[in-house]
Amino acid sequence: MEYQIKNAEGKLGILIPGLGAVATTVIAGVEAIRKGLSQPVGSLTQMGNIRLGKRTENRYPLIKDFVPLAGLNDIVFGGWDVYADNVYQSAMNAKVLEPTLLQAIKPELEAIKPMKAVFDREYVKNLDGTNIKEAPTKWDLAQALMQDIENFKKENNCSRAVIVWCASTEKYTEESAVHQTIEAFEQGLKDNDPNIAPSMIYAYAALKSDVPFANGAPNLTVDIPALVALSKELNVPIAVKDFKTVLTLMKSIVAPGMQDRDLGVRGWFSSNILGNRDGLVLDDPDNFKTKEVSKLSVLEEILNADINPELYGELYHKVRINYYPPHGDNKESWDNIDIFGWLGYQMQIKINFLCRDSILAAPIVLDLALFMDLAHRADMSGVQEWLSFYFKAPQTAPELKPEHDIFKQLIKLQNTLRHMMGEDLITHLGLDYYQDLVEAL
Repeated sequence: MEYQIKNAEGKLGILIPGLGAVATTVIAGVEAIRKGLSQPVGSLTQMGNIRLGKRTENRYPLIKDFVPLAGLNDIVFGGWDVYADNVYQSAMNAKVLEPTLLQAIKPELEAIKPMKAVFDREYVKNLDGTNIKEAPTKWDLAQALMQDIENFKKENNCSRAVIVWCASTEKYTEESAVHQTIEAFEQGLKDNDPNIAPSMIYAYAALKSDVPFANGAPNLTVDIPALVALSKELNVPIAVKDFKTVLTLMKSIVAPGMQDRDLGVRGWFSSNILGNRDGLVLDDPDNFKTKEVSKLSVLEEILNADINPELYGELYHKVRINYYPPHGDNKESWDNIDIFGWLGYQMQIKINFLCRDSILAAPIVLDLALFMDLAHRADMSGVQEWLSFYFKAPQTAPELKPEHDIFKQLIKLQNTLRHMMGEDLITHLGLDYYQDLVEAL
């Protein structure tokens, strides 16, 4: 079956709550790429290839040439932030990109000014912004966001839009009665229910505005029954949660190798230090818990002690994040992995990853925006599990366990694209090549 995908006609608005380090890095990056100043390294939609058919056919087109994605020249950026700095000022403050690069695209960045944000300090205690929307109820705030979306599309001549959450991690919350149905959620907005977080208000406004929503933080946002139901009812895609960048990226690469080789793991200690706004927010224990839950689930679900208790039944897993201002956006992570092999003999793996958090996250934002727009034009609604490749805590149907193995996630993503375009799915079985040789002999 080949999907009837609407053409990517007109401008695509990419709206981002949180115009901080990650958002300004992706925006500045796209502007630099448009001017020929750099390359979109790390972006699957821009530099990734996909195999079609048999290996002997030698068909490996770029993904952007295979599926009808919006072009970089047809993107318009906008967003909301609790601080009033334009994107150039915010990028300079973030200190991720070199000032000389930012200077070369300064007019384009200065033109992007944040809209007033929906913000509740109860959910992010370590920030105290001034560019904040005021309204009597959360319902009114949602209506204001819908008006922002409509105005942005009109002012920038956008035919459609997507929202990718790049704002701070909110404090840890669990599902409550207000999250269970659309009716309860909408009443909760009108009643200022304290269990409705700012990110949920953005997600609700997006869905009601026919705008796909992807959540780059570990917040309980669209992965609640009310908003899942709303996304299906209104036929709008959603995807969550928490960009897969540093520690979890390493786990989703290394842990499948341990499991595939049936090597045991007794302990996995992960720690990192960072000094950007994200680190400041996570310095609060309530916000750190949200991130910790997201990070811890990955390893446990890849190794799955229930299936193989002899190898993983005694796994001790610890995650630490420490705010260290001198490092800024330069994150440093350490993994100490205690493993054992044949006859129970013990070994260790040490990983020291000196990375740039926003550099790793920026291409994820771009890819998610383009793929979510593609999904919407292909009439795909609800949870987009095929985009799990980009998330620490992928959302699935209630009866399904998430897949965290990054290699299996990539196969799922690529096969979804093949399926959308009417190409054969690839199983990597390969026996038919050898069967053909046998028959020829």
